[in-house]
Amino acid sequence: MRAGIVILPEYRWADAKRRWCAAEEYGFDHAWTFDHLGWRSLVDGPWFGAVPTLTAAAAVTTRIRLGTLVASPNIRHPVPFARELTALDDISDGRFILGVGSGSDGDYDSRVFGVHERLSGRTRRFAEFVELLDALLTTDKVSWKGEFYEAWEARRAPGCVQQPRLPFVVAADGPRAMAVAARFGQGWITMGTRAAPGLDEWWSSVAAAAHRFDDVLAEEGRDRGEVPRFLQFDSAPVYALSSVECYRDFLARADELGFTDVVAPWPRMDGVFAGREEVLEDIAAQVLPDL
Repeated sequence: MRAGIVILPEYRWADAKRRWCAAEEYGFDHAWTFDHLGWRSLVDGPWFGAVPTLTAAAAVTTRIRLGTLVASPNIRHPVPFARELTALDDISDGRFILGVGSGSDGDYDSRVFGVHERLSGRTRRFAEFVELLDALLTTDKVSWKGEFYEAWEARRAPGCVQQPRLPFVVAADGPRAMAVAARFGQGWITMGTRAAPGLDEWWSSVAAAAHRFDDVLAEEGRDRGEVPRFLQFDSAPVYALSSVECYRDFLARADELGFTDVVAPWPRMDGVFAGREEVLEDIAAQVLPDL
């Protein structure tokens, strides 16, 4: 099992820097930030861009892998985004992971841009977004005319440090998005359902998603063990870092369901993900060394 942490991009760098450095010192395998223009109840508070935040994090760390959780077509175009990803991969010396998902209709990002799509249209746009990103990061010169995007002789040079390209970890819960994960992903991520009334129901939703992904992998001809599985704890009705015992339980249940990686949010002072950093320190000392 590999453990990750999410650091929201809400802190000025003077405060954020010590969190990113601590994530590496604590022994986490990967650290992430949300790639949104604003997020849910925090939309009126401070919020910084994911790409410059991760660039700064890459400059003050040396080992830990870094990623977006998750980038989406709602605020990104594949051509300029491919250039930013190439730079992140280079600055981090091959430690960058692209977490990518379809986004959702009705969230703050889509409202800002006036994006209103039915699920089928959003899923098609997402599939094209990922396929074009894959082409841009693996092909020297790309011309493309699709349903949602166009590109003309887009260049790749110098290419990614990681070859053939940096890894994609694809967030997906429905079968069509899972097909994108199975085709292009070097990892799949789920967070279960946000609507779960209790913890047992949430774990049931996670198990159901894992079983669906098994079926999709089989349809795509990929082996079950070929694609790492990431479980994001954000949507659980119980905060995973509320205690060392709670975190251990989450790890054990994720392992039973075949997940290879878990990601928990850094504790905040209040509101969403409210918790104590002392618990995070205890987890780093008592749990992470045994993973």
